Amino acid sequence: MVFNRSLLARAALGPAAGALLLALMASGALPAYQMYSVGLAAVYTIVVLSVGLLAGWSGIWSVGHPAFFAVGAYFAAYGSAHDWPLEAVIVGAVATGAVLGAFLGYAGARFSVLYIALLTLAFTTVTLELVNRWSSVTGGDQGVPVLQLRSALGLGTILGGGAEAQYLAVGAAAVVLALAVPAAASGLRMRLVAAKSHPLAARTIGIAPEAQSSLSFAVSGACTCFAGVLLGLLTGFVSPEPFSLAFGISLIAACVLGGTGTVLGAVAGGVYLTWNPSLSSAVGLPQPVVQGLVLIAVLLFLPGGVVPFLAGLARRVLRRREAEVPLPVEASADPAPVPPESGARGDGPVLLELEHVSVSYGGLKALEDASLSLRQDEILAVIGPNGAGKTTLLNALSGLTGNGRVSGRADFAGRPLLEARATARRRLGIGRTFQHAEVFSELTVAENVLCTRRWITARDRAEVARLLRSVGLAEVADRRPAQLPFGLQKRLDLARAMAEKPKLLVLDEPFGGLDAGERDLLAGHIRRLHAEGTAVVVIDHVLDDLFSVAHRVLAFDFGRTIGEGSPDTVLQDPEVRSSYLGSVDTRTRPPEHVGDRSMVRLHGVGHTYGGVVALRDVDLDVRQGVVLGVAGANGAGKSTLAGILHGSLAPARGERETGGSVRTSLAPEGRALFKTLSLRENLEVAAYAAGITGTQLRERLDETVQWLPSRLRDRMSASAGALSGGEQQMLAIARALIVAPDVLIVDEPALGLAPALVDEVYDRLARLAHDGLTVVLLEQLLSRALSVCHEVAVLHEGVIAAHGRPGDPAFASLAEAAYFGGGLEAAPTAAPDARTTPVK
Repeated sequence: MVFNRSLLARAALGPAAGALLLALMASGALPAYQMYSVGLAAVYTIVVLSVGLLAGWSGIWSVGHPAFFAVGAYFAAYGSAHDWPLEAVIVGAVATGAVLGAFLGYAGARFSVLYIALLTLAFTTVTLELVNRWSSVTGGDQGVPVLQLRSALGLGTILGGGAEAQYLAVGAAAVVLALAVPAAASGLRMRLVAAKSHPLAARTIGIAPEAQSSLSFAVSGACTCFAGVLLGLLTGFVSPEPFSLAFGISLIAACVLGGTGTVLGAVAGGVYLTWNPSLSSAVGLPQPVVQGLVLIAVLLFLPGGVVPFLAGLARRVLRRREAEVPLPVEASADPAPVPPESGARGDGPVLLELEHVSVSYGGLKALEDASLSLRQDEILAVIGPNGAGKTTLLNALSGLTGNGRVSGRADFAGRPLLEARATARRRLGIGRTFQHAEVFSELTVAENVLCTRRWITARDRAEVARLLRSVGLAEVADRRPAQLPFGLQKRLDLARAMAEKPKLLVLDEPFGGLDAGERDLLAGHIRRLHAEGTAVVVIDHVLDDLFSVAHRVLAFDFGRTIGEGSPDTVLQDPEVRSSYLGSVDTRTRPPEHVGDRSMVRLHGVGHTYGGVVALRDVDLDVRQGVVLGVAGANGAGKSTLAGILHGSLAPARGERETGGSVRTSLAPEGRALFKTLSLRENLEVAAYAAGITGTQLRERLDETVQWLPSRLRDRMSASAGALSGGEQQMLAIARALIVAPDVLIVDEPALGLAPALVDEVYDRLARLAHDGLTVVLLEQLLSRALSVCHEVAVLHEGVIAAHGRPGDPAFASLAEAAYFGGGLEAAPTAAPDARTTPVK
């Protein structure tokens, strides 16, 4: 923790306010009944702070805090009856709350928010039942008095219900608030928020979400038990009534009202709980009604709470004339890129060695018998088509295989790796990035990197500042990731992985979604890390940029290794080329029923997701009766193009036109079936969505069912989830057909299917084309598209890189070069009917 003047000033506000209140109370300026209300507000502030910070920092909404509150109060009553010192009562209550909270937090971390709420609800119910039945200690329904507690440290005697208890409550609240302010700026809060916002990414930097939930609940429970002791002394009498489930709901309402996870919001919530009865009396309505109306108003008009709303309003007023800090395009202090050839490779010590590593999920082997060796001075690229097992390999290295069964042997720096937990692998020296830049959205850019440290010092902050400066993020260090474009979020993901200088950096598709300039910067960072002694394993589909940094390439397909070599030679392996491009089969291309009508036409279409460019300047004409294939690697933009052709996705730029009244239908990638519904119900849902009912529905249903194979026609009442992958794909296509489309768009119909099932699916698509249906087929394997389609467009990084007819001898070479991106200058010149767009 680094204490600066601003932090100390904010931390002093609580004690200053407490001292002022104590002075007013001692001077007699406040009436006796107001003094009691001030003391009660102080106690409620501690409880609301405990509940609010638990929810805001850890994402745990608890209705079990009335039970902690009761434990503390009954500790005060029991200690008073047995002449325990004040300090012993406080320590006992706090320790009990911490133990119970740690248990609930650890148990609840395995479940969703709903189940945690039910768990804490059960805890409160059991505690209240125990209070009612253990009458020898609690007095049951009649309650038990709190007479007095003497201090063992010579601080005097606190009488139950006396003025001393009121002073103690105010002073204790001031101290708790003073401690909460630096805690909000500490590494503890950052790690709690990181575990809440992205548990999977948190594990890769050594944060165990279960441990963080247990810790936060323990602290919250301890504070609430402490507040319970104060309540017992303040009231002088303890009974079960104040600790009902209704009070638990009131606590949550107070947190939301003030501002969940804010210190000042807890003060506002405590004041609200104290004076809500007076407000209810003033308006003549029951307390639950008033509380409900207030909560509804806050949720509708101030969803973040009163305090965050006022704070945001103040910031907008203060910053109205300040210029917005521009987002950097390039790194501000990036050293000259180090080419891969600048460092020796292949002669260093072996850092990582895998032998016969397999990962299976039930009967599915996502990774099969993988073996590799990585030296300390190497950059290893892993390539393969979608579903080849690349990400599974990276997950096995970083311990993120979930419920997968991992077998084989893996040694890292001479230590067994597979037995180590995911959180321990960061300490071993393994850093990890993700395909989609999985950053912690509720932390700032600087905090995203600082949370890798358990205890944050001034030296840590200086090192993080230097790291952010090296990747061009220094000027946005105080911004949230959502305020940054995708390219800068990718840099942040890399910076977090680079923190603490790992021995091995595992990069999952780092080039994906970046423009040419950003990819050059990233390549420079990778080379610099290698020059500094970090080994790198990187997977990506942008092969030209990947090969520019790699020393060695490993190719995967269907979960197993199929080839290995240098970047210059690996694609010459026939099996590696076949995994990307497929192998030419003898399937007969359906006859072409070309009409003059343009069914769907795209002009200059571009689309982005946040800062990710998915498509750029796409011109495409889908003519009537044509089977148009769109081939491209994973991440090329095929699914985005499918959505725009279908009309379910509006392009960010350009125009989509149809030739009159054209009905399009989409069978999406991954099928998107309703697996709990039957086959018939899946078809009916699609028909209802298209406005098809009654007799027309029955006719369409009969026609569509006849298209399905007999083994599916006989199982129309079975659930879709019970089908095999190929059968699900045919059902997805049938669901698209039931609306009688003019254009059928099928996205990756062969994904995850065995070869025999692939043939069956394509044969049924060919029958549709024989009948004159216009089909757009989005396919990862280029050879399959060339063998079944009349026209093929090759999509590369969101651009139509080649477009022509498979019958043209020159087009096959041109399409292959365009598929991999680069090398077009070596391809034969295309025939006149083949159209190309230069590939970057």
